[in-house]
Amino acid sequence: MLLPAHFYFGDETGTPGTILTFFPFPQASRGSRGSGEATIIGFSIPRDSIDFWIERLSRNNITFDGPDQKFNHHFLSFSDPDGMQIELVEDDVVHLPGWEIKDLPREHSIRKFFGTTIQLNNSKPSEKLLIDLFGFRLQASEKNIKRFISGEGDQQARFDIHTDSGAQRAIQSAGSIHHIAWRTENDTSQVDWSEKLGAHGYHTTPVIDRTYFRSIYFREPGGVLFEIATDTPGFMIDEEEDKLGETLKLPPMYESRRDDIESRLIPIRHKNTMVTA
Repeated sequence: MLLPAHFYFGDETGTPGTILTFFPFPQASRGSRGSGEATIIGFSIPRDSIDFWIERLSRNNITFDGPDQKFNHHFLSFSDPDGMQIELVEDDVVHLPGWEIKDLPREHSIRKFFGTTIQLNNSKPSEKLLIDLFGFRLQASEKNIKRFISGEGDQQARFDIHTDSGAQRAIQSAGSIHHIAWRTENDTSQVDWSEKLGAHGYHTTPVIDRTYFRSIYFREPGGVLFEIATDTPGFMIDEEEDKLGETLKLPPMYESRRDDIESRLIPIRHKNTMVTA
């Protein structure tokens, strides 16, 4: 039996707003970007870091486009091995600490998500959701892209909608962005969101316990899957900070099968090192 797995990447403590989750399905075919799907993930890097990342990407033989500029922010664009599009965007995130590892100095490291881009055939209903329910405001438009923002300073969220009336429907598989997760403080505020969405005609799933957070899901008008996840309890409920992410964590119902599950894990290769995760 194939068990769904979450492969989390984030900062040292798994801070909400830094977590990117992969679902490893080795035999999956390549997906196809299109309407009804998130198409770009943007990460914030500090100002004056573009040259560092150009050199780093080049040294690791990663093909990239740019530097370019969008909504007055300089960025680099490239695809991961499965075709997921990523942008590294210069941003004023001076109050957020970076994570220093080996040849990646703290002053140039990724801080958090910068924002996400979704592609839609018709953006109007989705814009209404963002503005009326989520509290976003339209910042600017460039060609067929609208940028919406919420919050201030280091906590500002950006959400871009790329409208293309002729785009084909996206086909989700390897390289696809499955969903976008929005933060909410705790279980109480999550219930409030579920009720608020229900009052506006959106059907949310029951609460799903992900151990480190709890989630509800719904589809926005253009078909993109949205998750609303709690900040609590966080990733350090079962590991110390200096050991975070070093061992496989299983739901209690599968703990008795640990030896069998670990024996079936796929080896993960990182450059010249092979580990089992």
